[in-house]
Amino acid sequence: MHRLSFLVPIAAGLAAAMGQAPWGWWWLALPAFALGIWSIAGARRPFVAGLLFGTAHFALALHWIVEPFLIDPAVTGWLAPVALLGMAAGFGLFWAVAGWAGMRLFRGPLGVALALAGVELLRSYLFTGFPWALPGHVLIASPALPAASLAGAHGLGLAVLLGAGLVAGRTVPRVAGGVLLWLLPLALGAALPPAPLARADAPVLRLIQPNAPQHLKWDPEFSYGFFRRGLEETAAPPTGRAPDAVIWPETALPELLRFSDDLRPVLSAAAGGVPVVIGAQRYGDDGRPRNSLVMLTGDGGAIATVHDKYRLVPFGEFLPMPGLFEAIGIGPLAAQLAGGYAAGDGPVLIDVPGVGDVLPLICYEAIFPQEVRRTGRPRAILHLTNDAWFGTDAGPQQHLALAQLRAAESGLPLFRAANTGVSAAIDARGRVLSFLPLGEAGHLDAALPPALPVTPYVITGDWAVLALLLALAAGLFMRGRSNPVVPRAERP
Repeated sequence: MHRLSFLVPIAAGLAAAMGQAPWGWWWLALPAFALGIWSIAGARRPFVAGLLFGTAHFALALHWIVEPFLIDPAVTGWLAPVALLGMAAGFGLFWAVAGWAGMRLFRGPLGVALALAGVELLRSYLFTGFPWALPGHVLIASPALPAASLAGAHGLGLAVLLGAGLVAGRTVPRVAGGVLLWLLPLALGAALPPAPLARADAPVLRLIQPNAPQHLKWDPEFSYGFFRRGLEETAAPPTGRAPDAVIWPETALPELLRFSDDLRPVLSAAAGGVPVVIGAQRYGDDGRPRNSLVMLTGDGGAIATVHDKYRLVPFGEFLPMPGLFEAIGIGPLAAQLAGGYAAGDGPVLIDVPGVGDVLPLICYEAIFPQEVRRTGRPRAILHLTNDAWFGTDAGPQQHLALAQLRAAESGLPLFRAANTGVSAAIDARGRVLSFLPLGEAGHLDAALPPALPVTPYVITGDWAVLALLLALAAGLFMRGRSNPVVPRAERP
């Protein structure tokens, strides 16, 4: 790359990131992906162009990652820029490899697009996987969202990237084909019938939002005050039908579960004896700490169900290399118990009396689409989260957007209780029916709408997209071998 040409992939990456929440400028992100792919295909060093494109994209899309390090800036503040630049460049390397492989193997912008789709699928599963800020996520804010029920986020992403690859070809037929490919998920999403409304006798769930800032949440001078605030919201008289269940956020119980004998009866009494689902910390039978969900039933606060979070946040709830990081004084940022949390056994359905079987997801688990496919068909998804770690801007808004995507993919309503927001009732097409804004305490009563029939994506998962991707790659590879394309930068 020479002179100012390096600015093109950087600008394209920043513009593509604007398709993510909280901006949702999908109409800008689509041509930005085309510009980024064009810059890679025309570069002397497509690896470098891909690195710049990806690093810029992830630096803006994931800028909220600095927030957990600023909760205690005197101790971990120095890690904030390291974490942001390291994550952005690390994920940018995936796009760098895609740039190199796309031009080396497929010799053109369409090949770069296919390679980008492939590395983003890989990024979603490699090691623990991190399917956040995917190209397909730019369509969450668009009419295409319901089409996620057909092929998931990677299906949407394939349409985004292949359309961009065609537009980057700059011939009239290719540009027209690319625009039509972009229009396809938009048309499919608009054509699908809306999710049915809640019936008159549908169960009503009350979502509690205590709004406990993270730097005060575990301070003994404030923690019980936040709990009392939640109790007041739990006991508040309904404006319509009385709630059939009350849902609190992740880690909302201010004591360890084994020390909560005085708190649980008060909580159940405030709920009027209906089931209460609340996040709590506990020690398992093996003596290891857990981030758990607890269901209380009856007036006495009896523990009916305990479910442990099984997908833990790397560096937040556990350390991948504990010896190395503990040696320099770094522990899991989000874990309040020494040594971090131990993982639970996996997804389960819990039967909430008066509601039915629900799939509980705790915080980070909601970013993974495959969890819904690992259990039987639930009545709904319950999402308990504490997004106070990620500030009051892009992080919580992106987490909400991913919850919308999970609902649309699975055809299941999703109700989420978030400590500082956004608590929301989401229908089976991913539409937010009602919500509590970020940074406000309160409660939300919402009737549970019906689920849709099992969606194609629940049946196939990402296997269908992988098969299509491999078939397209094979065809393009064979075509490229017989009809090589010379990058613009190498032309006379």
